[in-house]
Amino acid sequence: MKIMLQTIRLAFLSAALLIGLPMTHAEESAPGGGEWPQWGRDGSNNMMSPAKGLPIDFTSGEFNDEGKTEGAKHLKWVAEMGSQAYGTATVKDGRVYIGTNNEKPRLDWITGDKGIVMCFDEKTGELLWQFSIPKLDAGKVSDWEFLGVCSSFVVDGKYGYIITNRGEVICLDVYGMSDGNDGPFQDEAKYKNGGLEKLNEVEPAELSDKSADIVWGYDMRSELGVFPHNITSSSVVISDKYVFASTSNGVDWSHINIPAPYSPSLIALDKETGELVAEEASGISERIKHCNWSSPAFSNDLAGNPTVVFGAGDGFTYGFHAAEFDEEQDGDETFNLFKELWAVDCCPQEYRFDEAGEPIKYATYPGPSEIISSPVIYEGKVYAAIGQDPEHGEGVGAVTCIDPSKGTGEDAIVWQFKEIGRTISTPSVVDGFVYIADYSGRLFCLDAETGEKYWEHDTLSHIWGSTLVVDGKVLLGNEDGELVILKAGKEYEELNIVGYPAPIYATPIVANGTLYVMTQTHLYAYEMGGESVAVAQVKP
Repeated sequence: MKIMLQTIRLAFLSAALLIGLPMTHAEESAPGGGEWPQWGRDGSNNMMSPAKGLPIDFTSGEFNDEGKTEGAKHLKWVAEMGSQAYGTATVKDGRVYIGTNNEKPRLDWITGDKGIVMCFDEKTGELLWQFSIPKLDAGKVSDWEFLGVCSSFVVDGKYGYIITNRGEVICLDVYGMSDGNDGPFQDEAKYKNGGLEKLNEVEPAELSDKSADIVWGYDMRSELGVFPHNITSSSVVISDKYVFASTSNGVDWSHINIPAPYSPSLIALDKETGELVAEEASGISERIKHCNWSSPAFSNDLAGNPTVVFGAGDGFTYGFHAAEFDEEQDGDETFNLFKELWAVDCCPQEYRFDEAGEPIKYATYPGPSEIISSPVIYEGKVYAAIGQDPEHGEGVGAVTCIDPSKGTGEDAIVWQFKEIGRTISTPSVVDGFVYIADYSGRLFCLDAETGEKYWEHDTLSHIWGSTLVVDGKVLLGNEDGELVILKAGKEYEELNIVGYPAPIYATPIVANGTLYVMTQTHLYAYEMGGESVAVAQVKP
């Protein structure tokens, strides 16, 4: 467990991420809630679905000797992954995408420790293609063994975007090699043995019609000099032109030294070509506590500006202009820098300094934290929460509601809730309520306007993933492999707890009338409002 606790998903994980634009009215009213094409469903990062008909009596069943599931209620199919999965599934145009590792190889010719992205058929769970990513030579300090891919896949038309365990932003053809090797990148066979960094140093590997098709790639480590800590973890968010990505820049093995204090923590790439368009220059990397693992959010209109919102490794949440950049000349070179629109410190001062004004040591229970969960945009406000790598244990936390129209600093803070502990979970904001869990295992329901607490629920187990709100219910997985289902709203009610044979570090999602629950080892697809399937295929 110590190995798993060294990194976040992110992701928070992802650990994924976003189509960048709010869902249209047609998508909101689509049967089954429509698609889920990115981390957080859209650029707001808000984990909610308008779908109806969610059953609460679904079950995981049991695996028989042949590796198939028996007795699982409402189950359509279940797909075997690797041994660790920190991201969250995405679903678009008949395909389901997940990130994992290669401890249970699905393709015979892909062996050893690798980062893996799998693409499944949405109806059957059949593996369509797989993206194999070699590990960095750096080992634990930048690419922890067996952690795989912590990023969630972002789909936009024919293309999808992922951040690899190597610190690369990769654009893939969603059809894989089945429609040929499209795009300017033609070195997929060499990539499999060395990544973007070593294309000229390695021999080509074997390819097949189940191999991934790379369109372009950008190596953040080589191009920007960033130093990912433990793993590159977060998902991208996209606008109509750009891909916005956290670099995962962080500290080294000492947990004190920052190897790249002047490298950016956030960048923008051209969505069509992968060329660097702009980089953050607010000094975040000089103030990193541990790493930059948060996935950015995007809005076409936040306080009057197209804005990329970034929860940073210094404990601040930033708003950067997402379409206009400042130019800076350095000799013959011109650099585009993000325009900082506003910045709010989401870490209370009493966590940063004691009563005598002395700094409180980082990674101690009462000390300061960075932002790992994703900021959420809801009705013109931003909701952000602080936390740390679970390796550091529990500690004080805070959820901050920000009004970007009020400018920068304390004036923009609407309220701050401090009863919560450290969290790596992204909040869900629905119908005026905020639902957010902390690493300690508690789930809170707050008033979105005032921060007033209505109720809390203790799952009695550590929580890595985030809440999903759907059909008047709140779903949340924990480290004990329990999926807790509570009634959404001001009145507290526990509806059910569904047990699974492996921990749940990812966030459940709903797409096109199907509920997806991802454990560390398997992806379960449940039919909403349908009949149960007695046996579902888990092996290719």
